[in-house]
Amino acid sequence: MNLKNLEKRLTYLTGNAVSDYRMIEDGDRVMVCLSGGKDSYALLDMLLLLRDRAPIRFEITAVNLDQKQPGWPEHILPDYLERLGVTYRILEQDTYSVVKRVIPDGKTMCSLCSRLRRGALYAAAAEMGMTKIALGHHRDDLIATLFLNMFYGGKLATMPPKLRSNSGEHVVIRPLAYVPERYLERYAELREFPIIPCDLCGSQENLKRAEIRRMLQQWERDEPKRLNIILRSLQNVKPSHLADDALFDFSGLVGEAAADMPDPVTDETDAFAALRSP
Repeated sequence: MNLKNLEKRLTYLTGNAVSDYRMIEDGDRVMVCLSGGKDSYALLDMLLLLRDRAPIRFEITAVNLDQKQPGWPEHILPDYLERLGVTYRILEQDTYSVVKRVIPDGKTMCSLCSRLRRGALYAAAAEMGMTKIALGHHRDDLIATLFLNMFYGGKLATMPPKLRSNSGEHVVIRPLAYVPERYLERYAELREFPIIPCDLCGSQENLKRAEIRRMLQQWERDEPKRLNIILRSLQNVKPSHLADDALFDFSGLVGEAAADMPDPVTDETDAFAALRSP
């Protein structure tokens, strides 16, 4: 797929997700969280394209959190964003040292790292008056999170395309929710994004998420439609066909006895008697 066709496909999928979940509305001020990875670069591209074509008006500000990782190339994102003419802000917070100090070597860093990063981004969004916070999670991330929660967390949950933060102050959106990761990988190659590797979570290939990712990749090779079907199942939930009594009143399902219903034991006896009759 060439760049033009792939861009068309990506904007179609992103536009559908934005429309289906009303992610962006007229007058919104959208913070696009830019990490330096392929997904967030593509997210920024798609929202810029949609902004130029949409019948509504909204603003975009790219925000990067410089976590003070050793060797972090501070110039790459500012140079890139200035070439695009995009309004941006670089936040600085040494979460790297905190994570390395608190988490023992070999242990999963994702939870603490993401919590610290989320806190910094939420604080910046409030200060800047942003109405939406856009993250670059794609279709495969949503599905991987579903299976991580099922296999290791004992719950049926994933990253929703749109959510309100626990504090109630922020609305988080995931416009790439319908986009397969393989499209983003190819798009990053064609666009030649200046990818900045992560030395924290991104360097831990033994994570359970990496195992799930390999499983999903194998599934897609075996049956290309399987992941899209799983995504559709997240949009077609039937609480009465699961087992969570907080979502469905199973205890309220009481059978109604019919007064004229014959005793089943008598019926069975009568039936056997009839079979024995000559």
